[in-house]
Amino acid sequence: MFEWTGRFDGDEESYHRIFQRVKTETDYETINPNDFVLHGFAVDEGVKRNKGRVGAQEAPDLIRKNMSNFPVVNPEFSLKDFGNIKCENNDLETTQNLLAEKVSKVLSKQGKSVVLGGGHEVTFAHYSGIRKAFPNQKIGIINFDAHFDNREPENGLASSGTGFWQIAQEGEIYSLHIGIQKNSNTRKLFEIADDFGMKYILADEIYSENIPNIMFTINSFLEDVDMVYVTICMDVFNTSIAPGVSAPAYNGIFADRQFMQIYHHILSSKKTKALDVAEVNPNFDIQERTARLAASLVNEWFMI
Repeated sequence: MFEWTGRFDGDEESYHRIFQRVKTETDYETINPNDFVLHGFAVDEGVKRNKGRVGAQEAPDLIRKNMSNFPVVNPEFSLKDFGNIKCENNDLETTQNLLAEKVSKVLSKQGKSVVLGGGHEVTFAHYSGIRKAFPNQKIGIINFDAHFDNREPENGLASSGTGFWQIAQEGEIYSLHIGIQKNSNTRKLFEIADDFGMKYILADEIYSENIPNIMFTINSFLEDVDMVYVTICMDVFNTSIAPGVSAPAYNGIFADRQFMQIYHHILSSKKTKALDVAEVNPNFDIQERTARLAASLVNEWFMI
């Protein structure tokens, strides 16, 4: 289990940093409503199957390290850490099912699910857990990603690029993809997205003058679903701020004012119940920039 440590300024709550408010747990009965509940998905078997750069399985603890010193803003903030899930014997499917079971327990206790990837094969696992807990709810997925991840599995094997295809096979899919790159998806993948009814906002469309249109799209999506799951593939960001990913993007988006306006708006919705970050690859990171950015994005939810 990861040992949470950080700068100690005092015991009073007003001095607290995240490491002082984390409880490492194994018993899901300890979860209270509105607790943030953390799992690490230390898996990149799906990236390997998708012919990407492996290494994301090492990311969860590095992200935790970069989360540790953030100050606690909300007095009621509570974070319970249930450790990492690892992939044994290259058995991705069993590992995904294990995470789904754990996420279902969290949400059944009215906790808020946070997962640190690992590869973006976390999407199908995380979503499956939400659906298991709320089988009759309309679950909306907001995916910040350069890629649709809607490939049909090769030889029947799921990967980091097949999550949304898998979800669509189980029924109607409700997803909004933000940051999609034209040069990262074949025409066939765009056609599949259209066939599945996947909504998307291109990276090229994210600029200040277009924010009202983007907000309209997001609000329409939020109104149409019962709950929201946010998944962030770190390769949506420009390689200068996120060099440590499986598929770097020279023209990715930035975590600038426009992005944060969009992101905060989504996190502020009471329908948002789950969040994960994926594809941080410590093998290629520089000065832990990508891990730090991923940690910061998670922390934004903690502060709302």
